[in-house]
Amino acid sequence: MEERKLFKDIFNPLRILLITILLIVILLAGVFVYLFTGEAVPAENAVFGVTFSQKFAEEMGLDWQAAYLDILDGLGVKKLRLVAYWDKIEPSQGEYFFDDLDWQIARAEERDADVILVVGRKVPRWPECHSPEWADNLMVSEQQERILLMLEEIVNHYSESETIKAWQVENEPFLRGFGECPPLDKQFLDKEVALVRELNISGKTIIMTASGELSSWIQPALRGDVLGTTLYRNVWSDTFGRVEYPIPPVFYKKRADFVRFFTEIERVIVIELQAEPWSQTSIQETSAEEQAKSMDLEKFKDVIEYARQTGLDEFYLWGVEWWYQKKEQGNNAIWAEAKKLWE
Repeated sequence: MEERKLFKDIFNPLRILLITILLIVILLAGVFVYLFTGEAVPAENAVFGVTFSQKFAEEMGLDWQAAYLDILDGLGVKKLRLVAYWDKIEPSQGEYFFDDLDWQIARAEERDADVILVVGRKVPRWPECHSPEWADNLMVSEQQERILLMLEEIVNHYSESETIKAWQVENEPFLRGFGECPPLDKQFLDKEVALVRELNISGKTIIMTASGELSSWIQPALRGDVLGTTLYRNVWSDTFGRVEYPIPPVFYKKRADFVRFFTEIERVIVIELQAEPWSQTSIQETSAEEQAKSMDLEKFKDVIEYARQTGLDEFYLWGVEWWYQKKEQGNNAIWAEAKKLWE
């Protein structure tokens, strides 16, 4: 009887539940201490590039070609992330238009700049997924077939380009609930990555990306050669309003070490470093005063210093079109500060 009572005491459901909760709390506390304490050693030779979006420049009312040339010649940028938008590449079904993207890559080549080319349906800038209108009424399977054909056209078109150093396949595919996109289909994502690898006869790097703060890094890291993370400090949430993440720089280095330990990823870089405002409305609809709440000269300086303190060594700034617009409007403070990164 005593043994039976002892057995019941040990395996009491409430006791087991409490012990399980305690172990989970201890584990979470350990993870928190690991990720949020300590300091990273700043990289000695950190390099900076920018993401340039023709579509976003056009939406801002800019002469996108003039802006692009000023980014190359005025700032002296040598590392670019450019975007192959599906709706621009294939405006009509089966008819491909590369002139604008060819021009961007040719200008980069003339200046010995390196390019990461983003391909797929979900790529940088709102609404995240950039399907052409003709594809909207296709069945899901038909859309996916057209996406694979589009990827094949792009990769084959630029396969011999020495300026393009890497393909980024899709943009933050595992970030859910953001943008106007269909649900993630992991099997189809794997088909996209496999196709790009198969066609990648020149051996360019395959980059997969993830949100630095809101999604797992393991899944994209398992599919790429290099992992690109975003890094945002000040964001807008429809639920919470303006939010400044209370995250120390070492958090990103610790996550990078963690993902390198559990996957075969070669490197972790910051593919999207916030350097433009994020407000409730688009930049075009946001006043200068409101813009300054999330990005101004001092915040820009802070972002650069924060990035250096992560210990990572390659960063692509997000917002160069906005700096250019501010400069053209007579406020070149951020443009001038950014230029120091390439002097």
